[in-house]
Amino acid sequence: MLIKAKEKIEKDYDVIVIGSGLAGMTAANKLAKNGRSVLLLEAHNKLGGFATWFYRSGKKHVFDVSLHGFPFGMKKTCRKYWNKEIADHIVQLKSVKFVNPQYNIESLFTKDDFTEKLVTEFKIERETVESFYTFIENMNFYDDQSMTNGQLFERFFPGRNDVARFLMEPIVYANGSTLEDPAITYGIVFSNFMKKGVYTFKGGTDYLIKMMQTELLNNGVDIKKHAPVEKIIIKDGVACGVELKGQIINTKAIVSNANLKSTIFKMIGQEHFSKEYTDKAQEVRMNSSSCQVYMGLKPGETIPFIGDLVFTSTHPTFDTEALLSKDITSRTFSIYYPEGRPYDTDKKYAVVSSTNAHWEDWANLDEDQYKAEKEKMIEETIQCLEGFLPGIRKKIDVIDAATPLTVKKYTRHEGGSSFGTKFEGLEVSMNMHKELSGMFHAGSVGIIMSGWLGAANYGVIQSNEVESWLYQLEKENKTNSTEDNHAQL
Repeated sequence: MLIKAKEKIEKDYDVIVIGSGLAGMTAANKLAKNGRSVLLLEAHNKLGGFATWFYRSGKKHVFDVSLHGFPFGMKKTCRKYWNKEIADHIVQLKSVKFVNPQYNIESLFTKDDFTEKLVTEFKIERETVESFYTFIENMNFYDDQSMTNGQLFERFFPGRNDVARFLMEPIVYANGSTLEDPAITYGIVFSNFMKKGVYTFKGGTDYLIKMMQTELLNNGVDIKKHAPVEKIIIKDGVACGVELKGQIINTKAIVSNANLKSTIFKMIGQEHFSKEYTDKAQEVRMNSSSCQVYMGLKPGETIPFIGDLVFTSTHPTFDTEALLSKDITSRTFSIYYPEGRPYDTDKKYAVVSSTNAHWEDWANLDEDQYKAEKEKMIEETIQCLEGFLPGIRKKIDVIDAATPLTVKKYTRHEGGSSFGTKFEGLEVSMNMHKELSGMFHAGSVGIIMSGWLGAANYGVIQSNEVESWLYQLEKENKTNSTEDNHAQL
């Protein structure tokens, strides 16, 4: 059931999930389907985490915050761990475009299509392309992580910055990878996308999250929003409860879908972990943040189909640092057409511009500087969009913008991170329950777990770990109960 903001929780739970990103929600749903009593706590006024949206002008305009696009595997994950109706709303994008000084290409973003583009447009030998695919498709978490993304591209496509840009740029927007990050951070994500192209959710993010909330409630999950957890309770080395507005809620296991570092150092406290573990956690770097400009068209205005995703840049070559610069040269435009929201009463056209960003570039501005930089970003974005949609300025009804500070405000992510932590965060996250019994973490960590599909699947992985912990507890309790009975006899 939905628990009201002022309503007190009067029961204990098998599992408490802190945070309702896609990892947290999926873990909660799977555990509830297993028959576990689950409480899902969310600090915000809606579920979804970074998979979120907002309205303007009395819901006349709706904007999706996350860049719309995920692999086909999301369909399988939703069918297996959510329901068929949600899975059936996942549809393929029609067109992904790349426009920059090095090339102008339209693609379906499938393995076959990318192969043809690399062979015909970039003049790469087909055998080399196939060898590259084979190499990255065989990557896994347990491989040697010394090879970087830059070294990967140089190995297969030496001296071809244009090829690296074609293969890498979309993944930078998908998970914040750079050329200096381990090659696995690229290989696994790219392989996922390459299977069958890029997909999105028909109806919009708001429709998806509402369907997921309904499914959670149908499976018996208790949900409380406006519920920021102040502290995770540890007793005798075991996570056993949370403190919420002064109230202690008891549980057998906890899954934190909050930021990895916030979970360890703020909600739990490093004194509950070994020094070796906290030293590793301290070294974990936050991933990059992002900026968005949201543009909603006036009622009755239309735009022609120019593609679903347009990766555009004016930078002469591929440079991941340039992608993060506050002096923006690269933008991804997500174009939202009315057919993507068929359940709305009126036709909506919207364009969302996304750019990667450094937290420090925005966090250190004073109020006047911050306002001026936002206005500059908005103006330059409109100017850039005019190159693809001449006259678009006059058609815009509502325009808004978000920066890394906006991300931090609504997600509580350290450094306004849009993609969790860098790769080293994955090991720390996965081993949390080995350090502290009953305490699990699931979220956007280690880059390869970023994105909607990775987050949902990580929720599944950690829910299995929780289930093993609960099974072991029940086994021990049963053994102790039997021994007590024998003693009484």
